[in-house]
Amino acid sequence: MTRPRQLEVTYIGGPTAVFEWGGLRLLTDPGFDPPGASYQTGPVVLTKTAGAALSPESLGRIDVVLLSHDHHYDNLDHSGRKFLGGVKQVFTTPAGAERLGGHATGLANWQSIDVPAADRVLRITGTPARHGPAHGDRGPVTGFVLAFTDALDQTVYISGDTVWYEGVAEVARRFDVRAAVLFMGAATVPVVGPEALTMTAEDGIQAARAFSHATIIPLHYEGWAHFTESREVIARAFNAAGIGPRVRWMELGKTIALPI
Repeated sequence: MTRPRQLEVTYIGGPTAVFEWGGLRLLTDPGFDPPGASYQTGPVVLTKTAGAALSPESLGRIDVVLLSHDHHYDNLDHSGRKFLGGVKQVFTTPAGAERLGGHATGLANWQSIDVPAADRVLRITGTPARHGPAHGDRGPVTGFVLAFTDALDQTVYISGDTVWYEGVAEVARRFDVRAAVLFMGAATVPVVGPEALTMTAEDGIQAARAFSHATIIPLHYEGWAHFTESREVIARAFNAAGIGPRVRWMELGKTIALPI
């Protein structure tokens, strides 16, 4: 069976990263606004504390945007929303696709769509995500599994904004994930409750144990004031649990390469 080429990931900031794999260039949750801005949705106010390491203009061609959800500014800010207009394909939740219109396509849980690459076909599958506790979900979110159709046993998982729960465990049962990109930071918004809305360090440990063959890549744990667990906190917990050697931390504006 053909092995996919190595996966290259460039960290831009927050939940935003470029994934280059098999000739395709995919961008997660675009956010390019400068730091210092506050965004209000109902009673919730989110404050951005760090800007993007790279400008949208510097990214070059982006073939696909993988948007976990469109209704929170830390996953799609003003500049990110503008950026969507220049991308051919945007995959997100069905509800988000209805709101965005145009070239946005909604993926239900376990629904797949094939995207041609240079000489192969990349299959993108929507995966379950729960943005907070069962009694306090913050609206529909999707994760993604990526795999080439000629190597479906070698996959990349992007969690989107989710906590550890049965839906993520089911992803681990269905797919042999070789790289798991986990949105972490234990995001907490006190006005809607004390519980974390994204993965805590303990959630990340549970996910890493479930995705036992995967390199773990933390994402979306910094750059916004509502994160309550820093890189140092997460790293300390991972190391204590024996997960540390499997983790690849990214540096802003830099690219890492992973064999998949």
